[in-house]
Amino acid sequence: MTTATLQDFEIRPFDAALGAEVIGLDLNQPLSAADFQRLHRAHLDHHVVVFRDQRITPAQQIDFSRRFGPLQIHVLHQFQLPGHPEILIVSNVVEDGKPIGLGDAGHFWHSDLSYKEKPSLGSLLHARELPEEGGDTLFANMHTAWDALPADLQRRVEGLQAEHTYLARYAELQARSPWRPNLSPEQIAQVKPVLQPVVRTHPETGRKALFVSEHFTTRIAGLPEDESRALLDELFAHSVKPAHVYRHPWQPNDLVFWDNRSLLHLAAGTPDHLRRVMYRTTIEGDTPF
Repeated sequence: MTTATLQDFEIRPFDAALGAEVIGLDLNQPLSAADFQRLHRAHLDHHVVVFRDQRITPAQQIDFSRRFGPLQIHVLHQFQLPGHPEILIVSNVVEDGKPIGLGDAGHFWHSDLSYKEKPSLGSLLHARELPEEGGDTLFANMHTAWDALPADLQRRVEGLQAEHTYLARYAELQARSPWRPNLSPEQIAQVKPVLQPVVRTHPETGRKALFVSEHFTTRIAGLPEDESRALLDELFAHSVKPAHVYRHPWQPNDLVFWDNRSLLHLAAGTPDHLRRVMYRTTIEGDTPF
């Protein structure tokens, strides 16, 4: 058994609304408990942690992700990495007329798996093949979005619940791109609508955050449809103001780990003629409260 020794790495915060990069860490090497705790703390403090130049295998990505909790398997089993169902391939590449991965992942602002009773704690996305231009990912800080919400609006939304469903915009996405397969009855049964708090409390830090998104949130429970729609539109627009957003330009072999309890994210898009291949693992979180 290999003994883990402390690694000499730096955690460098971004000059942005969130985020930090980790320089000098090698996830090929065994990670000590002390180093893991340091990374865990950075993830809570900065919400997005970018591990630079990680030349790791899919199995190593899975093993590292599992240190934070059990992994969730995405409903689109069509895009699992062969031999590694824990990994969702996020890619715009088409081979033999078929997409190898989910090419329009992140087309709308969202928090991963908010449509599950236990949404994702966090996701890790590893850059395997990057385009020469495009492909950025944007992250929006839902803690600062909550803090900046006018007091009367805070009072209005606290205690409310909203419905989240994976199918909210599925047909719309399916109509505009080749990436979305028809879902089987078994897949649809995996993504039944759930109610989540509009304002959730982070289970580890105690900070409040908005927890609605344009992709998966369909209505606020107990409100008339027009009032629900107007309130959600107001919250969506407020959440993603530039003051709350960090835009991540990917570097080769980046492993980006974000906190779905604290953030929304959005894919900026990749030109069709350029290849982008990413591997995503997703960690199960707690029932929101």
